[in-house]
Amino acid sequence: MRRVAVWVDGVVQGVGFRWWGQTVARELGLTGTIRNLADGRVEVHAQGDEASVGRFVHWLTAAEPGLRRPGRIDDFGIADEDVRPDQRSFDVR
Repeated sequence: MRRVAVWVDGVVQGVGFRWWGQTVARELGLTGTIRNLADGRVEVHAQGDEASVGRFVHWLTAAEPGLRRPGRIDDFGIADEDVRPDQRSFDVR
């Protein structure tokens, strides 16, 4: 089990990025949250099995053509966090 925090910067607010992230996270069986920050970034906390978390982080941050993700990613940061066993869903905040 792994938990990460991801901060995504670019054109990520007002384009459906949080709703897309929630859909992808739920499809991967992850729990956590995704929310807009006042500085224009989106903050994500996600946890689940190592492979699914890795795939989700890739989809959140990769700059590859054909990736069906709303918005545009200019920069991002990632940090590992302590797992929260009480978290049962993935929610937009």
